[in-house]
Amino acid sequence: MSVNPAPRDPTPDSAAGDQPGDRDRGRTRILALSTVSFTVMFAVWLMFGILGKPISEEFHLSEVQLSWIIAVAVLNGSLWRLPAGMVTDRIGGRRVMTFMLVVTAVAAYLVSLANSYAALLALAFAVGFAGNSFTAGIAWNSAWQPREHQGFALGLFGAGNVGASVTKFIGPPLIAGTAGVTYFGFVEGGWRLVPVIYAALLLILAAATWFMAPRHDRMPGHGSPLRVQLQPLRQLRVWRFSLYYVAVFGAYVALAAWLPTYYMDNYDVTLQTAAYLTALFIFPASLLRPLGGSLSDRFGARRVMYWTFGTMLVSSGILMMPPGHLVVDHPDGTQTTHLAYHLGVVPFTVLVVLLGCAMGIGKAAVYKHIPEYFPRSVGPVGGLVGMLGGLGGFFLPPLFAYTKAWTNLPSSTFLVLFLLIVVCTVWMHTTVVRMLHDESPELATHIENPTDRPTASAHTTIRGPKEARA
Repeated sequence: MSVNPAPRDPTPDSAAGDQPGDRDRGRTRILALSTVSFTVMFAVWLMFGILGKPISEEFHLSEVQLSWIIAVAVLNGSLWRLPAGMVTDRIGGRRVMTFMLVVTAVAAYLVSLANSYAALLALAFAVGFAGNSFTAGIAWNSAWQPREHQGFALGLFGAGNVGASVTKFIGPPLIAGTAGVTYFGFVEGGWRLVPVIYAALLLILAAATWFMAPRHDRMPGHGSPLRVQLQPLRQLRVWRFSLYYVAVFGAYVALAAWLPTYYMDNYDVTLQTAAYLTALFIFPASLLRPLGGSLSDRFGARRVMYWTFGTMLVSSGILMMPPGHLVVDHPDGTQTTHLAYHLGVVPFTVLVVLLGCAMGIGKAAVYKHIPEYFPRSVGPVGGLVGMLGGLGGFFLPPLFAYTKAWTNLPSSTFLVLFLLIVVCTVWMHTTVVRMLHDESPELATHIENPTDRPTASAHTTIRGPKEARA
């Protein structure tokens, strides 16, 4: 069995007369503009992780109510990822990204005017639209970047996930320093000032994207029938990639929003300290994404995914263990305790950072698969993978809350993650074993590109890619 190498994307330059230097500058501008825009929109998307605490105090919300505010934002940031990727392929990333920036700016400003829990839920859902910028940016950059550099370029764009830490840094001091103050006669201070600042930044970026990005955009899906664009989604491997992305991205989104409350409830730290400790998780989970892309370019995405899931299993396996000790009943009726276990804030943070490092590298590895297997369908395939991964971020925060309520164990958060990673690892390994060992034993140590495999003998039957169905 062999997996045929992906054909080079024959998409021509939209501006046929462009010189190579012009194309290089164009793709560089696109990468820079889309990355900065995605960073700010990601910050807006997950801002309720920090705003949630003062919002809960003002509106007297329960932990479950707050988890739904976070979850509905993540939901809307996932629902439109498939159409966002497809539309970007059809009409170009410049138009799509500008539209998303403007819509998110309006929604962010309206958050500052919310006066009830119902309004917060509706506006959190609207703000969540920002999360769909990911697949738009992936499709836009894939259309412009050469194939041999796509892993690094998409990883660099994806590092915009670091935007999740922006509110963690600016939020607490801004909220504390402006509470009770009104600016320009209508902008309130405190937590309400944060979405207003973001709205202004988004409008500035919308103008920059519209006027600075190349006007002659690339549209690899332009003119393609909808049926053709959606055809790759019939392959099971697309859904398998999506489950991987739930583990490395959906769980990242959920933890980025969940950890500040976790730190405050279990380690009795202030909001600002909890925000800084959460940022230690967010930074490697975002900034290591370019490294993950480079490693995938060099060693292959499957190998990187093995490293990713192995690291996540170890770290989440330790984090899920609840504090406790063994009690020994002696014959004389006395009891003694042994092997007391409690994970302090420092080792907890170290393990969470290790988990974040694995997620950051794994996110790039998942998306490295897509242009390799589907070079002409990055928009729809990347959109579906991103959508389902983001939906994981929607389901996980309420699941964390309900699991904690059922077990009364805060560490059950990481039990949920551990079980998810086990499922991903088993499915991936089962697929690789069946594909390589059962069908072509001579490929057992060559799990990546067809160019890495040994030459088949004259008597070896090379069949079509069973993995397309696996």
